[in-house]
Amino acid sequence: MSERPTGVVTFLFSDIEGSTRLWETYPEAMKSALARHDAIMRQSFEAHGGYIFKTMGDAFCVAFPTPMQATTAAVSAQRGLYAEQWGDVGQIKARMSLHTGDADERDGDYFGPTLNRVARLMSAGHGGQVLLSQPTAEEIRYTLDPGLELRDLGERRLKDLSRPDRLFQLIAPGLPTEFAPLKTLDLRPNNLPIQPTALIGRDSELEQSRQALRRNDTRLLTLTGPGGIGKTRLGLQVAAELVDEYEHGAYFVPLTMDDPSLVIPSIAQTLDIHESGSRPPLAALKEVLSGRQLLLVLDNFEQVVCAAPQIAEIMGVAPRVKFLITSRSVLRVL
Repeated sequence: MSERPTGVVTFLFSDIEGSTRLWETYPEAMKSALARHDAIMRQSFEAHGGYIFKTMGDAFCVAFPTPMQATTAAVSAQRGLYAEQWGDVGQIKARMSLHTGDADERDGDYFGPTLNRVARLMSAGHGGQVLLSQPTAEEIRYTLDPGLELRDLGERRLKDLSRPDRLFQLIAPGLPTEFAPLKTLDLRPNNLPIQPTALIGRDSELEQSRQALRRNDTRLLTLTGPGGIGKTRLGLQVAAELVDEYEHGAYFVPLTMDDPSLVIPSIAQTLDIHESGSRPPLAALKEVLSGRQLLLVLDNFEQVVCAAPQIAEIMGVAPRVKFLITSRSVLRVL
């Protein structure tokens, strides 16, 4: 096994696209398929100096001393996967991401912003695709092996709500080059604001919120608690991670007023919905939202809790609209 890199490290993260569906459809065949996948990945990573510091299911987290070693390992692993005959399960496709930065270490593990970044980058890609951050791309741009290229994908907002990052796709002979659009915040309409820092240490709350909103019978989810505990930041991150699942996007409505009558006009203004004729704002909003699928994040609802019945009215006519509400008190609208 390679030694654990320190200092500035290039991290490679990978996982199998659609693995949950494959396990549900081919539970027996996936046992042997996963073993072959793991063997291909380990051989490719370790042969190019990679230090495998964590595996989770079908996911690999690997540290490399240099960006070029990580790049060569990614190409080797992808070619190994595409050369394999997978039988009933069909082609096993792994998405991969590479990012270079300072490695924070503790108890034989890595942690910190660099790892958060490479994880977000991987979640934006598709099976068979290798994505690179700008720091990694800049390091290898002029030393790529013959036949390898970098495709500039432009600036994209990853789902940690940070400022846009310039992303690159690795192009290699014999591997797929065309993929669906990246799963970034640019893919769906939204107004989710840029945040100064990534959300750290709320994995459990994030997962519980995501799972709750994915249930068909959840129409409204309230994040409650005293002021200052991070309800707004958590709500924004949940919306960012689920935005792909809503055809018409996710929108953040900060309720800075204390007049409940202003809630509906604030939502309408955020969604660029205008009154027409003599219809009141609520009627106009209900008509438009009845045909949309979106997620609305209503922030600080405890100040306007008397508007809850109007939210219930919208829910009654807009079955594909879900509400994520932050409030110091629980809403009781059902």
